Amino acid sequence: MAKNTSTGKEKVSGEEFIEKNQKAFSIVLFVIILVVGGIFLMRYLKSNKNNDAQAEIFQAQFYFEQDSLDLALNGDGRNLGFLSIIDIYGNTEAANLANFYAGAIYLKQRNYQSAISHLQNFSSTEEIIQSRAYSLLGDAYMDDGNFSNAATEYGKAANTADDKYYSPTYLMKQSLAYEKMVDYTSAIASLDQILDKYFGANEYNEARKQKARLEGLASR
Repeated sequence: MAKNTSTGKEKVSGEEFIEKNQKAFSIVLFVIILVVGGIFLMRYLKSNKNNDAQAEIFQAQFYFEQDSLDLALNGDGRNLGFLSIIDIYGNTEAANLANFYAGAIYLKQRNYQSAISHLQNFSSTEEIIQSRAYSLLGDAYMDDGNFSNAATEYGKAANTADDKYYSPTYLMKQSLAYEKMVDYTSAIASLDQILDKYFGANEYNEARKQKARLEGLASR
């Protein structure tokens, strides 16, 4: 009997608690609805924004392919260039891709700091594309005289691609960057990766020849 009495009291106590805190529960429920609704709204707006950006980037890509780099970068007065797409449609896939194109253009124009800035803001889950971005970053650092950072980016490119058609090229570049630093041990190690992992690659014989040359330099 004592047990039943205790349960009854707990039930009454629970009901009283709900009644006393009904306003608080209503506020919490309202906040949850706002948050969930806000998430769906943000996703909807982001999807629309990305669709608009994808439509805008088409003409800039066309200019890039035609080697009309200024028009691709800055637009033609009617169509947006990559820089405006980045500014207007930030945090979209199109703006992310525009960073890649802008970085590549600035590299061609020898504006290395701008190239580095835009390429660092690009990311892709596609390994071949991401490795290409790392390689372009390496080129920008290399041409700007920062051989250490160049070697690092070329290494990232080689590891990300991990492919006999792409990685050997990046490793050859990395070896050259190390050679510029007079770090012959690391330069040879980059070539060894080609010889050990990518037999049959177009760069294989060149890697053997360059390794012999570097070993000669290292022994002096």
